[in-house]
Amino acid sequence: MILYPAIDLKDGKCVRLVRGDMASATVFNDDPAAQARIFAAAGFSWLHVVDLNGAFAGRSVNGEAVAAIRNAVDLRMQLGGGIRDRAAIDHWLLLGIDRVVLGTVALRNPDLVRTAAADYPGRIAVAVDARNGRVAVEGWVETADIGIVELARRFEDCGVVAIIYTDIARDGVLGGIDTAAAASLARAVRTPVIASGGVASLADIAALKQHEREGISGVICGRALYDGRLETRASLKLAAGESSC
Repeated sequence: MILYPAIDLKDGKCVRLVRGDMASATVFNDDPAAQARIFAAAGFSWLHVVDLNGAFAGRSVNGEAVAAIRNAVDLRMQLGGGIRDRAAIDHWLLLGIDRVVLGTVALRNPDLVRTAAADYPGRIAVAVDARNGRVAVEGWVETADIGIVELARRFEDCGVVAIIYTDIARDGVLGGIDTAAAASLARAVRTPVIASGGVASLADIAALKQHEREGISGVICGRALYDGRLETRASLKLAAGESSC
């Protein structure tokens, strides 16, 4: 199971939000590239980067910061937030982003997702962001009339490499991850699931690790890493199955 440290970008800075509320932003590093180097030195193999401004604007806003991160580290990197058309997908993948994460466009234009997944095998992921069991889009400000399983199943056989499932109510509040919900989604689809939202302790990682064979392939961690609640070495070992909690 892969542990993905999150770098969320707002106004060129590395921040954490509470339940996606931009007004709640806490700045953890003014230099996202420096933060990426910290994660690289700590032993992570991937980064999960989100252009928060872009998610609301529907286009790249923090592109300069994304490029700086890409140039700063050799870690594999997945990027989401405001990627809504083929030109944007092509741009980021050609720039060296390993995987793009498509959220709003997965609901609005599923054919684009399928085409991109066919053209870029293993490099397209779909974000399924949940609010009370329904899918939230447009920077989480709009809730669609579709369930998370229904949306995820639309991309079962087109080459999408992962479903990134986020429980919005838990995101950024350090209340613990809803392992049961993430595992239920993983059992309902064939695409691997990366869980996000609420990770607060090694116990959360251990709980998700128990469902790895059911399809949980990774977990995204944010605030708990930044404030020191999660000790990096122990977290990486646990995710890799080298120790237990």
